[in-house]
Amino acid sequence: MESDNIYNKILELFGRIPENYSILEEQIDIKTQMTYFERSKKIKENRPDKAETISKKELLFDENIDVKEKMEILTLLANLDDVEAFRIIEKFLKDCPEELKDWTTLSLQESRMTIESSLLDENQVIISTGLGGKGKKLRYFTVLASKEGNPFTELQKKLIEKELNFSMKKQDGEIEKIDFYENYSTFLAIVPLNVSIKELINLAIDECNQIGDFISLKFILTNVKVLSIDEIRESWHNVSG
Repeated sequence: MESDNIYNKILELFGRIPENYSILEEQIDIKTQMTYFERSKKIKENRPDKAETISKKELLFDENIDVKEKMEILTLLANLDDVEAFRIIEKFLKDCPEELKDWTTLSLQESRMTIESSLLDENQVIISTGLGGKGKKLRYFTVLASKEGNPFTELQKKLIEKELNFSMKKQDGEIEKIDFYENYSTFLAIVPLNVSIKELINLAIDECNQIGDFISLKFILTNVKVLSIDEIRESWHNVSG
């Protein structure tokens, strides 16, 4: 499970890295994102009427209005080049029901990008993954494993943490969290969009193995979600070394 080619995919799509892009920072389920952007795409094909859409703002705050109708209103508002529409979404996000939080977050992000695109006269690009990011950096979840299937010793744990931090910092990356379960080490890291996190992980593994040769060369890398221990066990057998 690898997700280290976003940079290359963007180059294939645009021919270059866009000058103006925004990374969605929140961790939002990929299926929710796909559903949102599919609906937004259809709305773009037939631009919503500004006055009519703004007039529906009170429905967002009406507890008797169906969730799906509110989702539609939010998506319509997000496609308006209008600061008032942005403020409406922003206000709703502060106290919106949990079931609408992710959809509203996506709406607010798109509303911001819609306005910026108009002001700069250049299309803005939203880069989104399941794990989100920070600033101009993407977040990844990685799993390492011991070579012999034994739990890592305390010394090995300290060495892994040290080498990972050192490797990431060399490319302006950061380890946000690291944990150890059984014979696995999991960590969340953020790295700049144009940096290959696979290379940084391989570098850390090589440095650790020079001392004890105790880490498997295989690893799981994803930017879709944080895996549970059961998902890790299940996925590990499908990882190529």
